[in-house]
Amino acid sequence: MKSTLRLNLRPLFFALLVAPVLSTASAATVSCPDLSKATQVATCPAEEELKYTFTGYCSDSNQAYRGETDVCTDYTLYRKLKNVALWESGDGAFSAYVSCDLPADKVKDTKASAIKIRKQGKMTHVVCSYGDDVNFTYRTRAACAVKASNCTTDSAACEASCD
Repeated sequence: MKSTLRLNLRPLFFALLVAPVLSTASAATVSCPDLSKATQVATCPAEEELKYTFTGYCSDSNQAYRGETDVCTDYTLYRKLKNVALWESGDGAFSAYVSCDLPADKVKDTKASAIKIRKQGKMTHVVCSYGDDVNFTYRTRAACAVKASNCTTDSAACEASCD
């Protein structure tokens, strides 16, 4: 009885060892999202909140020690940096911080113009550019390569292959 049980488990054990290798062998295509289906998932900060946080952020001496006070020289620079809201693609795979000064209709009407790959530690960022400082990012641990980096004539060509 013991020996037959051991024989029946061997194929299962082998399948469990091989399954992760087989599942990672296929490459996935990542396409830049259609922003007409994107949604704003966070609210824009109020002007009073921006002024309040400007005072707190720029008075933090820890920022000064790290040399990160460039935006503290002028409130308009700080406002440009912090007056953003989180957006997601229709499927939630891509996300971006978009300026609240940019009308939502304009964001939804833009088409992808470029795609690039950035590495940050173990993470790979597939960054889709739409102009007006609108960049939607897909994050993965897989290795990715761009198929066509400039897709101004055909936004559907903005694709990356990820292993």
